[in-house]
Amino acid sequence: MNTANLQLEGLYAAVAALMTALRQSGAVSEGDLDAALAEAEDAVTADRSRADDLSPAHLDAIAFPLRYLRLANRLGAEGSYPGFAELTARVGREKPQRAHLQALEREDIEASEDADVRRLEVIDGRDVSP
Repeated sequence: MNTANLQLEGLYAAVAALMTALRQSGAVSEGDLDAALAEAEDAVTADRSRADDLSPAHLDAIAFPLRYLRLANRLGAEGSYPGFAELTARVGREKPQRAHLQALEREDIEASEDADVRRLEVIDGRDVSP
């Protein structure tokens, strides 16, 4: 396994533990933590400038830590503290099916197909572009 992945696993565990400590001390509520993480997730998945450069799978990868921490926060508030492997599996199963990400993927495919057609037209000497 890649060492960076193991380091990230440790980082996720550390942040989840800090969130638990903040929640248990009363410094912040489970709802406030979830709202902050949800806002961050919405920001990264709705950032159109990134969506133009990244596939929906890449945007899901960016959102994964936020989804992981939201789930860890929710389960921790319920008194459950599953391990990393269980949490990651649940994040994958509970991953939201975002219509706008699917639409972006369709747009990317259509743009790629249009570019392929234009490139073939130029190669064939039928440059019909304006």
